[in-house]
Amino acid sequence: MKQKNKVKENNKKQIEQKKEKVAVSVGRTNKKSLKVRFLGGVGEIGKNMTALEYGKDIIVIDAGITFPGDNMPGVDLVIPDVTYLEQNKSRIRGLIITHGHEDHIGSIPYVMRDFNAPIFGTKLTLTLIENKLKEHKLNEVSLNCVKPGSVIKLGCFSIEFINVNHSIAGAVGLSITTPVGVVFHSGDFKIDFTPVNGETMDLSRISEIGKKGVLLMMADSTNIEIDGTTMSESVVKDTLDHVFADNLKKRLIIATFASNVHRLQQILDLAVKYKRKVAFSGRSMINIAEAASKIGELKIPDGLIIDIEKTKSFKDNQILIVSTGTQGEPMSALTRMASGEFNKVEIGKNDTVVISASVIPGNEKMIYGVINNLYRLGADVIYESLEPIHVSGHACRGELKVLHSLVKPKFFIPVHGEYRHLKKHANLAQSVGMKESNIVIAEIGDTVELTDKTIKFGEKFKAGSRFVDGVGIDGEDSFVLRDRIHLSEDGLVVVVVGVDEFSAQLTSLEIIGKGLVFSDSMISEAKANVTNTLSRIDLRTVRDESELAGIIRRSIKNYIYKATKKNPMILPVVMVV
Repeated sequence: MKQKNKVKENNKKQIEQKKEKVAVSVGRTNKKSLKVRFLGGVGEIGKNMTALEYGKDIIVIDAGITFPGDNMPGVDLVIPDVTYLEQNKSRIRGLIITHGHEDHIGSIPYVMRDFNAPIFGTKLTLTLIENKLKEHKLNEVSLNCVKPGSVIKLGCFSIEFINVNHSIAGAVGLSITTPVGVVFHSGDFKIDFTPVNGETMDLSRISEIGKKGVLLMMADSTNIEIDGTTMSESVVKDTLDHVFADNLKKRLIIATFASNVHRLQQILDLAVKYKRKVAFSGRSMINIAEAASKIGELKIPDGLIIDIEKTKSFKDNQILIVSTGTQGEPMSALTRMASGEFNKVEIGKNDTVVISASVIPGNEKMIYGVINNLYRLGADVIYESLEPIHVSGHACRGELKVLHSLVKPKFFIPVHGEYRHLKKHANLAQSVGMKESNIVIAEIGDTVELTDKTIKFGEKFKAGSRFVDGVGIDGEDSFVLRDRIHLSEDGLVVVVVGVDEFSAQLTSLEIIGKGLVFSDSMISEAKANVTNTLSRIDLRTVRDESELAGIIRRSIKNYIYKATKKNPMILPVVMVV
């Protein structure tokens, strides 16, 4: 026996020694390689979040949201699952934000509950983030303002911020110096030689970085399917100018993305030119206009803005309403105007409505529904398919080729796009001379490991989505979401049973069907089914109401499926009287 125990002890020691060797080996590997972990923004549009990890240091790029699909009833927002970051929060040196769009900053108030890291971004970006943090009563987060051209040091990482053009002010690309080489992250960008604010993308600095050598580039893939180049934002101003000129006697309502401060500035300048007062409509429009004005990104002349309530005191040709709702969002100002549910603005024949935005894929039905309703109310409607009233903030194929030729990365990972976008961007990289073996298409939960000479997939880690529902946050395996989907597809049957406390006899039975076709005859047959089942049971032997509820559920489940070809949620309610 003693000899067996010694053998066991020796085996245990050998196992522990092997574990220690493995641990040391893993530690050494981590110190020699850069790990890029994808928590969002690949294989999807939105929810952008990427972590760079080397040794004991982690930096996070962006923290965005996406909006729920039709298969997520009742969900308000979808945010990244940051379980990995929670588990390693002591190693996070900072959160770097490329710009202030919701798909890059929207999840910050939620993830900051799980780890509190300093945030770095440009002035407008931080102003928008600050408003979100205040709303969520997160007042202790460190916000650090940077300018294009500035460099910060976080652990072993050195991050340079580079000015790029996009559809929001303060957008930057990132040049990140790591122990294994430089990582260039384009952020969301386009090349605009005539931007509204006069600040062009810093192509000369990007070229310098490329000449010094870039190990890895991650670049925006959103418009990879579109040939040529993106139109300049200044093109929109010309279109808007003639819209104002053609509607001198009418009231103008312009819906645009609240975050597009440059577009907003053009609209306000034209309002001044054509002597119209401006009323903002929609909470996000008001908040962003106030924030941008506060820091000087938006210049609003005194006396130009009036309250939406006061527009009725002016003639139609003296008013411009700037509204949210470019995507037909159900509760947006424009949608409520179109449905006649917005008491502050009544749409009529003397209105011209301009939708200065492109339709995001998946939103076509909602926005065209709004356009149809506006026409029904007598308004004229101008939208993208009729006029060049919107330009994208994302680079097309021509601009992406320019970026690749300037950066000349050794390795490439396409980001910010669905899988087809990533695949086509990978093909473009090959077409400009990159080896296929040097290109990686990553998905959420993937780790890509890099040395100065190699790129390969590493470990998978827990990642995905979390759902924001009111003030609650739930995971992808949410029972709440599954129940909602179940209810939306198959409906609900409520069985209310009354049982006498003393005789244990059935005293009443009601069956109510909601969300499915359940005729009176079906209800009668279902009642008979439950009554027959309970008549064969001595209810005094049933332990409690939950056991009786289970018996009732089982008794009519098969009948309801045979009768309706649906599998509704069955909710038995037992009342002892």
